[in-house]
Amino acid sequence: MSEYVFESLEKTLETHIPGAELKEIKRILYGKELRKLILPQTALDAALERDFDLQGYVFEAAPEQLRAPKVVRVGLIQNKIILPTDAPVLDQITVLHKRVGEIVEVAAICGVNIVCFQEAWTMPFAFCTREREPWTEFAESAEDGFTTHFCQELAKKYNMVVVSPILERDEIHGGTLWNTAVVVSNTGTVLGKSRKNHIPRVGDFSESTYYMEGNTGHQVFQTQFGKIAVNICYGRHHPLNWFMYSMNGAEIIFNPSATVGALSEPMWSIEARNAAIANHCFTCAINRVGMEYFKNEFTSGDGKKAHHDFGHFYGSSYVAAPDGSRSPGLSRTQDGLLVAEIDLNLNRQIADKWNFKMTGRYDLYAEELTKAVQHAFKPNIVKE
Repeated sequence: MSEYVFESLEKTLETHIPGAELKEIKRILYGKELRKLILPQTALDAALERDFDLQGYVFEAAPEQLRAPKVVRVGLIQNKIILPTDAPVLDQITVLHKRVGEIVEVAAICGVNIVCFQEAWTMPFAFCTREREPWTEFAESAEDGFTTHFCQELAKKYNMVVVSPILERDEIHGGTLWNTAVVVSNTGTVLGKSRKNHIPRVGDFSESTYYMEGNTGHQVFQTQFGKIAVNICYGRHHPLNWFMYSMNGAEIIFNPSATVGALSEPMWSIEARNAAIANHCFTCAINRVGMEYFKNEFTSGDGKKAHHDFGHFYGSSYVAAPDGSRSPGLSRTQDGLLVAEIDLNLNRQIADKWNFKMTGRYDLYAEELTKAVQHAFKPNIVKE
């Protein structure tokens, strides 16, 4: 079955698996069954009219005696580019603003409190080409750029926290480029930014020729709706990266990404879910959709013939909870909005049950890691 044809794993299973078996398969794949979120008819109608996948699920926690439920709605948006990659830069940005703005409007109708877009959402994922122009022209100021002003207006209009991953140009430090997520408070204030800590050097992922590893560490942002962090794309492959956001108090960690089926799809449904379990928090994995074609051929440095596209971005955005449950994914081929109603009390409830953080030997890890990064390090191997 072609990766470009089938809509989603879930729809394929529902088409071919009998009901009783399907229920057990979903239990194994997704953990406990989630209640579907009842979404307003106006939102469903708008999604149909605007041609994007709209899904909603509820992650519940047990009632407590001393704490009220801490219920938050998060929205994950995945989308294709709209214009050809050789269209004028400002035109490409403008039409993406319009498209994503339409989806955010529906998120607001659904009561979303925090929305997160995909990695480098205002541009094609052009880092595969290794060409500088015109791709570096998409870079903007995180504090005062065209896109940040757009997100500030959305945040104020809808009383919504907006997480906007962009290619950042840092004029203060020599015009340096960074892969950055800008966090805009629901008041419209730029709360801060989180830069991508890990840069891939795999196949067509030639990102190290564009921007540097991030220098913002593992910041967590206190919003009106909870403490959030942003672990951009390739950082999901690094368990310690998730861990450090969690150690700094993150209740929800967003993972805005751009990844293609041939490389990462078998890992996609596992990594964010593992991170939610290991770190007693919610994780939100977001991936872009579609094929992006470039005028000039490029090579990967991995023996493949020169080609004009990066591969199929397979969407499949989902939310995972600390108890190991996860939502079904959005479409593999269509723009989409996933709305998840989550009770943050579940984080502590699962931590109290499993005690991963309480039983972690961080003093031991810290001591041994300190030794391991030294030039004269010798592995602790016992030999006869």
